[in-house]
Amino acid sequence: MLRELNARHVAHIAFETLDPFLGRPVDLDPAALQAKLVRSRRGGYCQEHNALFHDVLNAVGFSVAALGGRVVWAFKGQPAPLTHRLTLVELPEGNFIADVGFGGQSPTVPLRLEPDLEQITPHGTYRVAREGEVFGLQLRLDDRWETMYQFTLAAQTRVDFEVANWFTSTHPRSLFTQNLVVCRVVGETRVNLRNSNVSVRHPDGHVEQRALADSPELGKLLEDVMDLALPASAEAIWAKLPKQPLPS
Repeated sequence: MLRELNARHVAHIAFETLDPFLGRPVDLDPAALQAKLVRSRRGGYCQEHNALFHDVLNAVGFSVAALGGRVVWAFKGQPAPLTHRLTLVELPEGNFIADVGFGGQSPTVPLRLEPDLEQITPHGTYRVAREGEVFGLQLRLDDRWETMYQFTLAAQTRVDFEVANWFTSTHPRSLFTQNLVVCRVVGETRVNLRNSNVSVRHPDGHVEQRALADSPELGKLLEDVMDLALPASAEAIWAKLPKQPLPS
């Protein structure tokens, strides 16, 4: 059941940063999360996705704890703030981590919390590294392992996430206030948008990349592929995008 819930969540609710990018507040109240992510054809980022998923798991009887993580993936060796959220799930067969809110690299199934165990999933191969009390979730990329984020098993409180959410959604140097990031699992592929650049990753590792040409193309991608109801016009979103070349 846990595996099915995890897979369905990432397939049906997009990861997206439209609200921080457009300067709109992000509300972590449970009722607000349900209204946005469940009833309004919107998505969100880790604080929203994993708060909602945590509450769903708790409601159906799973033993869960909310954990915080440091996204070293984005900081490339620099000190990373404790701004990520994930969920620890305790099962009779052991502990698992469920993370439906890491964008284009979100595990589509729960991962066993067993250090150095290579775990092959439908959308990537992962392992959990450990150094003392610190765990690191790693993703296999071609010939290397890349750490996505680090975390401990210390449970976080609602106020901890409120502070992390405030920074992520409002700080001028936050990745999500400066860039539009939208990701969704579509069948066997991952479709990722960063500003005007789109990538589609296939199960064999092949990645197709292209740059969007204009606001109608952006609107079509967001509405038809990402299945999002736009909080602003595609023209307004396009006008705010930093135009970037495709990565080499």
